[in-house]
Formats: sequence, C-alpha cells, structure tokens
Amino acid sequence: MNTAPEQKQLTPARIMETATAFFASKTLLSAVKLGVFTTLSGNQSLSGKEIQKALKLHDRSVYDFLDALVALGFLNRTGLLETAEYSNTPETEIFLDKNKPSYIGGFVEMANDRLYPFWGDLDEALLTGQPQNEIKHTGRSMFEELYAKPERLKQFINAMSGISTGNFMALAQKFDFSRYSSLCDIGGAAGVLSVEVARQHPKITCTTADLPAVEPIAKEYIAAQGMSDRVKTANIDFFTDEFPKADVITMGMILHDWDLPNKMMLIKKAYDALPTGGALIAVEALIDDDRRKNAFGLMMSLNMLIEFGVAFDFTGADFERWTKEVGFRRVDVIPLAGPSSAAIAYK
Repeated sequence: MNTAPEQKQLTPARIMETATAFFASKTLLSAVKLGVFTTLSGNQSLSGKEIQKALKLHDRSVYDFLDALVALGFLNRTGLLETAEYSNTPETEIFLDKNKPSYIGGFVEMANDRLYPFWGDLDEALLTGQPQNEIKHTGRSMFEELYAKPERLKQFINAMSGISTGNFMALAQKFDFSRYSSLCDIGGAAGVLSVEVARQHPKITCTTADLPAVEPIAKEYIAAQGMSDRVKTANIDFFTDEFPKADVITMGMILHDWDLPNKMMLIKKAYDALPTGGALIAVEALIDDDRRKNAFGLMMSLNMLIEFGVAFDFTGADFERWTKEVGFRRVDVIPLAGPSSAAIAYK
C-alpha cells in the first residue's frame, strides 16, 4: 500500500492572476470614471444598448465591458447580450453612485487619473528612489500641482475622503472619546474625521485644520452634513505653525506622506499641543509588525515612494518607538476598516 503523501500540483494560476490584475483594476477604474454605476443608480435595470447610449460607448466594447463587470462582481445581470438587463450590486449601489454621500469613488477617480499611469514607472522608482508623479514631468511636487489647480485639489480631497470615511466612522465608534472635550484634526482636508466624531459624540468640540486653500472645501462639506454648528475650521501650515491646543490631536493619512525627520517633527508638535492625558491618533494603513500580512499597507508604502520618494508607511511598533522617543507614555493600536488602523499615543 502506497502511503506517500500526495504532492500538491503547482500551477502558475496565481502568478498570472496577479500579473494581469491591472486588467480588472482598469476595468473598474474606467467604469467609475465613465459613470456606469451612477447611470444605474436607484436599483434600476438597463439594457446594454441603453447604457451604451447614456455613456456614448462604442459598439465593439459595450458587452465585453459590461459583462466583465458582471464577472468581476460589480454588476448584476439577467438575460444575455441583446436581451440582457444590467443593475448595480448592493456594494456598487451604495459606494459608487456619485449622488450618494456614501460615494467612495473620489479615490477611484484619482487612482484612474493620477496613480494608474504613475505606477507604470514603479520599476524606475525602485531603481532610483525618486518619485514618479507630477514632479518628474513638470518639476513641481504633487502638492504644488494640486494647490495650483483647484479642480485637482478638490478631486484629491474627495479621494482622501472616499478612502478614509469608513475608517473615521469606525474610529468614532471604537475609541473612547468620553474623557475628552476637544479634538483638532491636523491636515483635516474636507473635515470628514471631525464630522464623524462630532456626529457620534455631542460633547466634544471638533476643529479641522488645513491650509487656507482647503477651507472652502471643508466648509462646503461640513455644511452639507448639517454640522456647521459643531465643527469649525482653522488654517494651519504644519511646517511653520504650532498645532492648536486640544485634548485629542488626530492625523488621518498624514504621517506616511513624509520622511522620518518630518514624521518626528509632526509627532513632537502634537505632543506639545496636548495636555497630560491627551491622545495623538494617527489613522494609517499600518503595516503589521512582522511585515507579512498587510499587503495593502506595504503597497501603500510603495505608493509613497512613487509620490514622494522619501516618504513611507510604517508599523505599529515604529509608531510606538517614535512617540515614546518624544515623550508619550503608552501606545494602543485599534483595527478600523479593512487594512487600516488607529495608532494611539497617550501623553
């Protein structure tokens, strides 16, 4: 009797799936940019020809495109080809309809317009350590380009809001804000973090602080959420200004934008602005300490290479080491949505 263990048959399937993953990615990115899911909003069903007419698609591509979205799980379908009726899935109906406040497509739009072409130069970034974004083509940094073009700045802020809203909602639910009376969100963009905390914790005063060019966008979002009486805006350049005093200082996807000296500068400014017992909360796609599991966090760090060269994402252990070096006494990590976490340092 042969009792030798059966050997697992090796196949290249996973290699090929990952090697061509950009096929699926670009299909979704294009669908969001063209407005497929918004066209199907309200749980309506449309034929391929109706979608083609609404989006001005070419005859050659319409069914391949729509059926690829079905196969990827982003559209539902009854019938086939000319008899087909397409509709959103529950997820795309909620998160990819531009007319809903739950829309996260701002990040997807930015990924399509900015990140997708820049990632084509990842190999050059790995060889040179140099950014591969706007600075490579215009000589101006990403932020210089964004702030020079109001429409690009708004797209970027909407993108950051889209990728972060779920994390900020989870933070407002999972962190005990009851001991604190004031919060200042540094680099607060549209003010989403402050709005979510204020919405769930009526006793805390929230301020979202960012550069003057961002303030109108924040005021518009805060007003649209009916939170103008609860969330205030403040102008700050965190390279030149001290942080406003608050019981809680938050930074959502801010620290990973910078090299280590600037990370330490921001952490020190937060420490100085906090009272004893106050908390610094950094919301990031924290890499797991063993650097084996959070692929998104690791790839986000590669994205920081593409965007800034010297910037990088980090682990909870890194955050603990840096904050204790500044003087913080204790660190917690709270998992949030998906691959993101809140790293919390207590003064």
